[in-house]
Amino acid sequence: MTQKEFSETISLHAPSLKSHALHFTKDPEDANDLLQETLLKATRFVSKFEDGTNIKGWLFVIMKNTFINNYKRSLKTRDRTVQEDEITSANLHYSASTNSSVGSFILQDINLALAMLPDKYSVPFIRYFEGYKYHEIAEELHLPLGTVKTYIHEARILLKKYLKQYQS
Repeated sequence: MTQKEFSETISLHAPSLKSHALHFTKDPEDANDLLQETLLKATRFVSKFEDGTNIKGWLFVIMKNTFINNYKRSLKTRDRTVQEDEITSANLHYSASTNSSVGSFILQDINLALAMLPDKYSVPFIRYFEGYKYHEIAEELHLPLGTVKTYIHEARILLKKYLKQYQS
């Protein structure tokens, strides 16, 4: 079988391969990527195909193996990311500061700076720092969203001014 004949033959199987790829990935874009990678591998390894055997079955095996390999690769990447993300701020605090008293002085300065903020700035800022969204803070404090954003912005400006000695 010539390269041209082979390409024409695998092109005939593309629609059923795409359907199969969609079954694996559950996403049309990922299915297109898997189909393209399958056809590319089939073209690259045409010498491994034995004439007279089931070409459609061969293509499906390539697709299945490609999907499995990609899935395993994504799991390894995800595991590495999760391990890196599990470093807590408490662990970082101990590793980042060689002297714990330095850290306590910094924390005292931060708390003092927060105490110096007017309540209308400190309360929204602390809520934002705790992870609340702007709209959640606005609802809780019965303030307009724009006002909450302004108060948090003003709190940042004042905190930068109060903690100027820590800027690098």
